[in-house]
Amino acid sequence: MKPIVFLGGGRITAALLAGLQLARYRRPILVYDRHPSKLRQLKKVYRVATEHDLHRAIAQARLLVVAVRPGSVAELLRAAGKLDRPLAAVSLAAGVPLANLRGSCGRGVRWARAMPSPLCRSRRGLTALSFDRRFPSASRHEVEHLFAQVGLTIEIPERQMDAFTVTYSASHGYHALATLIAAAEQIGLNRRTAITAATHALADAITNCRDGHLSLAGLLDEAATPGGTAAAVMEAMDRHGYGRAVREGLRAGLKRARENARKKQVSRFRSG
Repeated sequence: MKPIVFLGGGRITAALLAGLQLARYRRPILVYDRHPSKLRQLKKVYRVATEHDLHRAIAQARLLVVAVRPGSVAELLRAAGKLDRPLAAVSLAAGVPLANLRGSCGRGVRWARAMPSPLCRSRRGLTALSFDRRFPSASRHEVEHLFAQVGLTIEIPERQMDAFTVTYSASHGYHALATLIAAAEQIGLNRRTAITAATHALADAITNCRDGHLSLAGLLDEAATPGGTAAAVMEAMDRHGYGRAVREGLRAGLKRARENARKKQVSRFRSG
């Protein structure tokens, strides 16, 4: 059986390989990267096949996974050139639309997009999928199966992909946790107690929301008694722009994703 070939051996590839290893995924995988040190490390840790020649890697693929930064996609696909056989490919690059990918490596290559969370490392990932209208059904099932090994998958219209990308990042949780810990220390908790309290406030609350039987509104009502301390905290945070800060953060991420899509080095490769 031909392997799934990852083009790029960076952080997201390593996270996916870690999750697939935990899932005991047995289908063959090959990783291409131009940096030999990355390939040696991936081969040692995850026992995958590696290849430092781009064209030899692509020639072996039954499914391509493009796992490089958005600004490197154009260069990579120009180097790949026009392929002379049908092939399914999945891009993990944020902000690079299917319209830019379509036809980049020849008309026989069909494209999909996937946005996997780094939490796929522990099989707690979330991956959004969008498929081009002519993406082959057998390859669609393989893509869905691949990402389902490392967490939940959802299929969304491509027009929602950028909004999803700026919303689903685990950085929201990490940033909120770090901010709450720092604020707790400032009002008198020691570091260890602040971490324990803040982790409970966020992680355990979210787990309870996911696993419980009450709606989010019901949980908020249960946790914050009118006139109580929790209600006072939330009211003060809202007065000081908590909701606005979150909205502005998402808008900034959305703007950056759209800028990535408009960059000349991305849009120009269709004629390359």
